[in-house]
Amino acid sequence: MKLLIVVEKTPTGFSAFSPDLPGCVATGATESEVETNMREAVGFHLEGLRESGALVPAPTCYAVMVEVAA
Repeated sequence: MKLLIVVEKTPTGFSAFSPDLPGCVATGATESEVETNMREAVGFHLEGLRESGALVPAPTCYAVMVEVAA
């Protein structure tokens, strides 16, 4: 399963979330750390959904970079 993960720079490092999994978030001091932490958070989140009998949502989000005049 591929999910969109949005990573944002913060004053203390990085934070990440997945629009397809509301409430699934992670932080890290570096980009690498937040990506690793988010992979673990997604796995934990999906496991919790399955254990509670909830449906795992199909991915629906995607990202596009657009170029505009500054």
